[in-house]
Amino acid sequence: MKITWLGHAAFLVEGKNRILIDPFITGNPTAPCKAEEIQCDIICVTHGHGDHLGDAIPIAKKNHVPIVAIHEIARYVEKQGVEGIGLNMGGSVKHNDTKFTMVQAWHSSGIDASGFGFSGGDPAGFVIRDEKTIYHAGDTCLFSDMKLIGELYKPEIAMLPIGDRFTMGPDHAAKAAAWIKPEIVIPMHYNTFPLVKQNPYEFKSLVETICDSEVMICEPGKTLEV
Repeated sequence: MKITWLGHAAFLVEGKNRILIDPFITGNPTAPCKAEEIQCDIICVTHGHGDHLGDAIPIAKKNHVPIVAIHEIARYVEKQGVEGIGLNMGGSVKHNDTKFTMVQAWHSSGIDASGFGFSGGDPAGFVIRDEKTIYHAGDTCLFSDMKLIGELYKPEIAMLPIGDRFTMGPDHAAKAAAWIKPEIVIPMHYNTFPLVKQNPYEFKSLVETICDSEVMICEPGKTLEV
């Protein structure tokens, strides 16, 4: 399986399917490519904020693929001419042999695209079961049910935000890693803008002092083989 970090919380996961997560490309100063260059089979959106919904709709239209998201966002993208696959907390859906389960995140989720204020439902994370099981936490603080996510789904890879201010910071994200117990942790949602500036190597050091997970630090555009 290949995982490419596209900056911020955006990833392209290539296993049985090419799964694009939270494709904030346009306006992302760390994005290593243009939105129109991305090819994928399905898109996941964790919540409605512009730095996560991002370019999901034009990329979906170009690739003729659906967007998996919470019910309210799925309804919204359908009004924009894209197939929406709606889920809610604890629900799962299978698409071309890849299983997507929606899990809780603690954040907010208004859709603010083009100045349009619209309820984005609740923010979410995803457990994606493809060649490996991946947990993308979305934007979230630390919460104790992360222990349950680790126990129920046993993700091998966890993508955790470390930027602080709008999400948990490195210290809380390290605690999350200890609770979830993945083989690999990939930090995200940092150094896109000054407000979320962090040193990922400090996060790596924190994780390594409290659990056995390997922290894999990416540069935008770098592909990991896992």
